[in-house]
Amino acid sequence: MIHFKHVNKSFAGRPAVEDLSLHIAEGEFTVLIGTSGSGKSTTLKMINRLIDHDSGELTFAGQNISSFEPEALRRRMGYAIQSIGLFPHWTVEQNIATVPQLLKWPTARIRERVTELMEMLSLDVAEFRHRYPHQLSGGQQQRVGVARALAADPEVLLMDEPFGALDPVTRTTLQQEIARIHTLLGRTIVLVTHDIDEALSLADRIVLMDAGKVIQQGTPQELLNHPVNDFVRQFFGHSDVGIKLLGLDVVASRVRRGEILQGEPIRSDLNLRDAMSLFIYRQVDRLPVIDEAGQPVGVLYFSDLVKKAEA
Repeated sequence: MIHFKHVNKSFAGRPAVEDLSLHIAEGEFTVLIGTSGSGKSTTLKMINRLIDHDSGELTFAGQNISSFEPEALRRRMGYAIQSIGLFPHWTVEQNIATVPQLLKWPTARIRERVTELMEMLSLDVAEFRHRYPHQLSGGQQQRVGVARALAADPEVLLMDEPFGALDPVTRTTLQQEIARIHTLLGRTIVLVTHDIDEALSLADRIVLMDAGKVIQQGTPQELLNHPVNDFVRQFFGHSDVGIKLLGLDVVASRVRRGEILQGEPIRSDLNLRDAMSLFIYRQVDRLPVIDEAGQPVGVLYFSDLVKKAEA
């Protein structure tokens, strides 16, 4: 899908990206993470030619990226950023419809697409369609920004620190929305973040960068369990790797099936780190578990989570 081969980029003689080789597969959720100035945002912007690379080979869908006109390329790629960049004097509907209007979609098709995306991103259509950006919360504005990026059904969604300015609760909610959209649409997503937990929870594959170079790439489990050097180990926090690994697994994997327990249940698709937080908050050592349909599954034991975290 997207392939970097020995790609370099410098600004004023200073390397921003050096000898970058990276393959992003179709349908994959790839997260670029690293220290400040590591080259992750530069790497993202080279994909849609907001920044042109200096040397090396960069291809998209099997073609050299330099062969595309920038505008034509960007119409095949959605782009969502932290600052959102909504047009202040346009309604939510007009903002989402920006690219389809440029592509001269029929009016009825545009309206249908706007409705579809607003529903997908939990924006009540009747309530928000005709609102202006200043009438929205930060989280609602970011949802509109993501909807706009998805409006023309792009092959790739590029996201540069899209949730960085949001409060923790709204940030978590939107992360869950993006994960759901990725599962639903199967689009290729490339996201830049400095948030380790965000990377671990969203990524199929993480690319860790430092000083313009890829230090390690792989699944979240690979980077946590098999760091290639001390930099990777320290970056992800050696002391709490067990807790981070809990966040990559779900209750269904640890539940003792067939057991019955009274009390407020948790869902089997909840991640184990959140389950541990509930144990501590409720001050209990067992929790009843239900499936997505609300049917009893079994019981989760706190002791089973402790064993996993220590393993």
